[in-house]
Amino acid sequence: MDQPTERPQAYYDAIKDRFAEARDLRLKHRPQGTAQYTSDFSGALARYADDPYAAEAGEARAPIDDTVEVLFIGGGFSALLTAARLRERGVTSIRLVERGGDVGGTWYWNRYPGAACDVPAYDYLPLLDEMEVVPSRLYAKGPEIFAHCQAIARRYDLYDLAVFRTTVTSTTWDETEKLWRIGTDRGDTMKAKFVICANGTLSKPKLSKIAGMERFAGHSFHSSRWDYAYTGEDLSGLADKTVGIIGTGASAVQAIPRLAKAAKALYVFQRTPSSIDLRNDRPTDPDWAERLGPGWQQARRMKHLKGRPGDAEKRAELAALSPEEKLRRQENGNIDYMMRIHRRIEEIVEDPKTAEALKPWYMFMCKRPCFDDEYLPAYNRPNVHLVDTDGKGITEIAAKGPVFDGQTYPLDLLIYATGFEVQKTGIYNEIRGRGGREINETYSDGIRTLFGVHTHGYPNLFIMGGYQASFQFNLTFMLQTQGDHIAECIALARERGAAEIDVSPETEEWWVQEVIAHRGKTSRNTDCTPGYYNFEGEFNRRQDGNYNGGFLEYYTHMQTIRGELEKHFLLS
Repeated sequence: MDQPTERPQAYYDAIKDRFAEARDLRLKHRPQGTAQYTSDFSGALARYADDPYAAEAGEARAPIDDTVEVLFIGGGFSALLTAARLRERGVTSIRLVERGGDVGGTWYWNRYPGAACDVPAYDYLPLLDEMEVVPSRLYAKGPEIFAHCQAIARRYDLYDLAVFRTTVTSTTWDETEKLWRIGTDRGDTMKAKFVICANGTLSKPKLSKIAGMERFAGHSFHSSRWDYAYTGEDLSGLADKTVGIIGTGASAVQAIPRLAKAAKALYVFQRTPSSIDLRNDRPTDPDWAERLGPGWQQARRMKHLKGRPGDAEKRAELAALSPEEKLRRQENGNIDYMMRIHRRIEEIVEDPKTAEALKPWYMFMCKRPCFDDEYLPAYNRPNVHLVDTDGKGITEIAAKGPVFDGQTYPLDLLIYATGFEVQKTGIYNEIRGRGGREINETYSDGIRTLFGVHTHGYPNLFIMGGYQASFQFNLTFMLQTQGDHIAECIALARERGAAEIDVSPETEEWWVQEVIAHRGKTSRNTDCTPGYYNFEGEFNRRQDGNYNGGFLEYYTHMQTIRGELEKHFLLS
């Protein structure tokens, strides 16, 4: 991020005022927060949840009634990397229950054109050391990442007991048998000693509630259910089509440049612009890859975790400042960075009005940052049209297409790139612990966990990627940290012959206070424009967000606890 310059403070204050105006405009138009979306795809919306990649999605099978040692709800990176660690510790009975038709999670569902990781693949793809793999390029494409997920599942024998096209609907602790009973939408009555909720942070697609969606006479789908039967694998089916896409978030930013090249005409319906920075993707240097030694990825990750030379001194310098001065410097540096983003837009986008509409007016990281070198140039194409709704969004769809400001935009194809519901514990299923207490009831006065992973009263249950974990842009590193920790906890229970392992109330309370002391990212509602990072501007309790003390601190806390597990966990 750019360092603060010598500009007068009035310059920064004026931009902060502009940020606040943009935030207030969004809240004015959509004050209902997360209620403006739906992830209940039933009735006329049911088809938006259909799996276009599983030809046998409706195939019947006999219900399963058996017991495994470890059961994962989900089959994405969270499950794969944790299961690998369990295999390394001798756990043989592992089942993945996944609603998709294969492993991969995000990378199973999101196959839209241009899908790729936003973090360097050498850091993002997990288990590269163990798999003896080096990604083919700096930002690996979706098909390569999906294939990596499948390779992990094969390497660690995770397909044998895996159950696909199945959604867990209930997870109930049996106090007599000391097991979890798992119900599914396929009539299964599975049992497991340990359950790991690995649903994924952003795994359930959502749609904006727009009047008239069901009236649209053209073709439509959600970006995570891309219909290549309609578009063609190479998008050649769009050559004579007028296409519209609602949304300009991470999925849309990658898909739009490819749609722009393929469609006769493309209309982009924007509510809030994303910040777009340089991607500068490139193939992996084979000479560099050849020189990599054993353990190179872990060493690379730890180097990033500890920071660059001089970072410690900078942190010490900031710590010596008053809270007000520290905040001022951080905000000014953030604004300098965002103004560089603005200048880049001005340099690339030829039409001044379009360039102005594409400028994001909020602090960096208020919304997910995006990286694509082809996104901004796409707006210079004569067939691409930006429909900026000035924070309102599309609120009506007619039979011919979206309606905005009294104008109807006739389309052949409408793509909803409206994102995903942020994981809430039990997003798909009802979780009941000791005494039959449902987990959302336990959280009614505020979320209570250790590291976002454990909640007292829910023995042998582990949650990955949920609330009160640390925010880390390279999500898989955080998930690997959690996976290593979970594997250690299960190994301890097995070593001690314990039927249950549960976090102590005292340790849970310590972590809740740590989260409150380092106000979660999702509590920054008063400063940030609405988005999924802050639940669309809803005001949440101080503990109902991420731990924002820094990933190094989160990692260090977890290492400390792992060094004395029996002090912090109840074994029986």
